[in-house]
Amino acid sequence: MTITRADLAALDRDDPLAPLRDLFALPDGVIYLDGNSLGALPRATPARVAQVVREEWGSGLIRSWNDAGWMAAPARVGDKIAQLVGAAPGSVMVADSTSVNLFKLLGAALAARPDRRAILSERGNFPTDLYIAEGLAALLDRGHQLRLAEPDAIAAALDPDVAVLMLTHVNYHTGALHDMAALTRAAHAQGALVLWDLAHSAGAVPVDLAGCDADLAVGCGYKFLNGGPGAPAFLYVAPRLHEALRLPLTGWLGHAAPFAFEPGYRPAPGIARALVGTPPMLSLAALEVGVDIALQAPMAAVRAKSQQQTTLFAALLEQIAGTWGARLASPRDAARRGSQVCLAHDQAYPIMQALIARGVIGDFRAPDILRFGITPLYTRYVDLWDAAAALGEVMARGEWQEARFQVRLAVT
Repeated sequence: MTITRADLAALDRDDPLAPLRDLFALPDGVIYLDGNSLGALPRATPARVAQVVREEWGSGLIRSWNDAGWMAAPARVGDKIAQLVGAAPGSVMVADSTSVNLFKLLGAALAARPDRRAILSERGNFPTDLYIAEGLAALLDRGHQLRLAEPDAIAAALDPDVAVLMLTHVNYHTGALHDMAALTRAAHAQGALVLWDLAHSAGAVPVDLAGCDADLAVGCGYKFLNGGPGAPAFLYVAPRLHEALRLPLTGWLGHAAPFAFEPGYRPAPGIARALVGTPPMLSLAALEVGVDIALQAPMAAVRAKSQQQTTLFAALLEQIAGTWGARLASPRDAARRGSQVCLAHDQAYPIMQALIARGVIGDFRAPDILRFGITPLYTRYVDLWDAAAALGEVMARGEWQEARFQVRLAVT
C-alpha cells in the first residue's frame, strides 16, 4: 500500500496525544528524531528552573532543603517515575547517573550471590554497562567475569554460576525489545538476580517491573523523560530486597540519620539507602517537569502511537532505502521493537550529517547505523513523511559526499 503525506496528516488530526506537542519548545524548521538520545525541552522547564534559582536558592537559601522540599525530591520524583515503570511507591529513587546506579546495584547483586562468579549480558549491550561490569569485576578481584551472549542465546547461557543477568530492555543500537518477563523468569529459575537498564524504555514503552518480578533496574532521566542534558538517573530495588541488599557506595544521605553525623554507617530503611550524596536540585527540578508531562499520557496510547509511527516510518524508509543499498536494522515486528527505527549503511555517518544539515535530526551509532528515535509526545506523523523525503533527497543528490559531512565530530 502506498503511503501519502495526506494519509499521515489525517492521523495527526485524530491523534489523542497531539496536544502534548504544545508542551515542548521545538524549534521551527527542525524535525527532531533524537529524543531517544536527548529529549526536547519542555516549555515549563526554564521557568521552573528559574524559580528554583531565584526564589528557592536566591531567597530561601539553605532553608529550602526543608521549606521547598528539596530533601524529599529524590523520593518524590522517584515515586512519579515508579508509575511509568510499573513499580510500587517507595521502590524507585532518583540519584546519580545511570552508570553510577548500575555500579551500585551490580555490586549489591554480586554480594547477594557470593558463591557465583558470572555476570551475563548481551553482546550488543550499551558499552558503558559492559565497561561498568568489567571494572567492577576487576575491582573485586575475586574471579568474577563478564559473559556475553547473542540476544537469542541469553536464556540458554544462564547456568548456576551466573550471579546476575544484566540487560538493557531496549537495545540502543537496533531498538530490539527484550521480553522482560520471560528472561526474568529464566534467570530466577537458575537462582540469578536480574538487573534491567531502562534507559531507552522509561516513558516510551510499557514497563511492569513489579508484574515481571524484576529484582533491580536503572534508568535515564534525559531521554524519553525529557529531563535535560545530564539529568539525574533513577534506580529501582524490588521491595522484597530492600533490607537484604548491601550497596557498595554508602554515602551520608543513605544513612539512617544523616544529620546525626555518626562516625559509622547505618543504612536508611528501604530504598532511601540507595542515596549517596546531595541531590542536584537544579537538574532534579528540570527532570520533574519532564516526568510530570510523561504522566499526562496514558502509556497504552503512547505505545500504540509509537508502534504505528515506527511501522510507518520503517515502511517509508524501505521505499527509498533499497535504491541506495541501506537495510532495516530494527526488528520488523512492532511488538519486538522499542521506539526507534534504525537503518544500516556503510556511509551512515556522512549521510546522517547531511540529513541534520537539512533540519532532520537523528544520530549515528558506530559502525554503520542511522538511528531515528520516535517520541510520541511530540513526534507528528507528517514529520515521518518529511524526514523520509529529506533522506531520499540527500541520497538522490549525493549530498552526503560533500567534504564537510565527512569530518567526524566529537558527539555523533
